[in-house]
Amino acid sequence: MFKFKRDGERRHARDAFWDEGPRDGRRGRRGHGPQGRRTRLFDQGDLRLVMLGFIAEAPRHGYEIIKLIEDKLSGAYNPSPGVIYPTLTLLEELGYATVKTSDGPKKLYAITPEDRAYLEANRATVDGLTDRMTKIGEQQVTPKPQIERAVENLRSALRLRVNQGNLSDAATQKIADALDTAAKTIEQS
Repeated sequence: MFKFKRDGERRHARDAFWDEGPRDGRRGRRGHGPQGRRTRLFDQGDLRLVMLGFIAEAPRHGYEIIKLIEDKLSGAYNPSPGVIYPTLTLLEELGYATVKTSDGPKKLYAITPEDRAYLEANRATVDGLTDRMTKIGEQQVTPKPQIERAVENLRSALRLRVNQGNLSDAATQKIADALDTAAKTIEQS
C-alpha cells in the first residue's frame, strides 16, 4: 500500500520499518541517514536474534513475539505475521528453535540448551538491539487514555451524524464550528 506525503512524494507504508534517527544538521528527514539514505531498524539477521532472545526468555507463540516487538517499540514498528512466522520457521529449520507441543493449532517455540550457546555468542548484538528498540519506544509519543477515549467518542459521533444523511447547510456549519472551536481550545491548552 502506498501513501502520499504532503509534497506529493510516494512512499511505501512499510516506512515505519525504517530507523527513526534524530534530526540534526547532518541528516535529512527523520528515518534517513546522511544524504537522505534510509537506515533500517533491523539489519539482516537482527530480527532473528531479537526473536531468539524472546524465545530464550520463555517459550513463545508467534503472536506473542509480534506483541512483544510492538510493545518494545511502542507502536513505531508493527511486524506483520508475514515476517514473523517465516522467520520462526527459519529458526526451526536452522536448529535454533524447536517446536513444543501446545494446546490447539498454535506452535510454541522454545530454545534448546545447545542453541543458547549461539545466543550467548551474540549476546552483545542482542542486548544492543533490545536497548535500541527500548530507546525508540521511549521516543514515541502516545496520548493518554482519556484523550484516546475522547477522540474515539468524537469520531463515532461525527460518523453517526454524517451517516444519518440529510445534513442541512446550517447543521454542517454547526458541526464545522464545533470542530474548529475544539481545535482552538486544544491548541491553547
